[in-house]
Amino acid sequence: MGLADLLKEGTRQFTICNACRYCEAYCAVFPAMELRTEFGKKDLVHLANLCHDCRGCYYACMYVPPHEFAVNLPQVLSAIRVETYREYGWPRVLSRLLGGGVRSILIASVLGVLAMLGLVFAFGEPRSLLVAETGEGSLFRILPYAAMVVPFLALSGFVVIVMIGGLVTYWRETRGRLRDLLDREALGGAAADALGLRYLNDTGDGCYYPTEVAAHGRRILHHLVFYGFLLDVLSTTSAAFLHNILGIHPPYPYLSLPVVSGTVGGIGLIVGTFGLLRLKWRSDPRPAHQKMVSKDYAFLTSLNIVSVSGMLTLMLRETAFLGPILVFHLGTVVAFFLAMPYGKFVHFVYRYAALVQHRLETRADELARTH
Repeated sequence: MGLADLLKEGTRQFTICNACRYCEAYCAVFPAMELRTEFGKKDLVHLANLCHDCRGCYYACMYVPPHEFAVNLPQVLSAIRVETYREYGWPRVLSRLLGGGVRSILIASVLGVLAMLGLVFAFGEPRSLLVAETGEGSLFRILPYAAMVVPFLALSGFVVIVMIGGLVTYWRETRGRLRDLLDREALGGAAADALGLRYLNDTGDGCYYPTEVAAHGRRILHHLVFYGFLLDVLSTTSAAFLHNILGIHPPYPYLSLPVVSGTVGGIGLIVGTFGLLRLKWRSDPRPAHQKMVSKDYAFLTSLNIVSVSGMLTLMLRETAFLGPILVFHLGTVVAFFLAMPYGKFVHFVYRYAALVQHRLETRADELARTH
């Protein structure tokens, strides 16, 4: 089913929901729905990316299949999100190649590892792959600093440009005016909603995932992944500061900021991704859309492999296994970066934008009611 058909089906289902209004407001989607009298593309794309897939509406609805109305909002909104990731990803050829399931990420990982090996043989010391390298600068005897940093800076720049381009396209199609995206009050409120995962706990009982019984597991695991990722970013940036500004070269002591933050963040990512994969495996398939499920598995698997290999790099840094595990880790990071603008990772960009728009719409509605 293409995007046009999905939008038509989404319009049908939301029209039924808007007329019924039996379902409680489990998340931000239903208050946002009630602000609308019709549902065009911009409305449905916004509502789809505002949805956190808590599935409360599915289990509360009297019109889900096998009822003839066949209302299944989580499934159709998930399908629309898949199409927005594809449509707003540039270039389209990479979106098709890297926006798939686990197979896509595994192929990208193999190519990333081969690329890292090529850099080692071109600029490093291949014999260092088979011996224990210790002392200051041991990592850079395997792969020189410039050969390690320059490709990742270029890749990071590409990823940022693609995601900003996707964000601008998304905002223009759903909201219109780019200056609205700079509203400080809406940005701050949306940040609080995102950092606290408000809409995975809007009822106070948690999220209806993986089954119709509300629980807090998914929210806790999301926090572990999100804040674990932020701690790993802190580890990388603090290491760059020590190396480039203070002239202190790795490997760093076990109690240093890069190692402590990286270790805590890595553990959080490993526990969080394993937990979410387990929930995904146990989850009710009826409200799910298969393409999004594939993206979920690809994202969680990729992040888990990166986290596990990163922890092994730290644990084996004084052994002869350092070279092979470092090359493997860097290769999986390359694959993860390449998939970021096209896979499930990019959902945080569009969802945050949807939260900002929801804040703007709610404020405008409150002002209209008071005047």
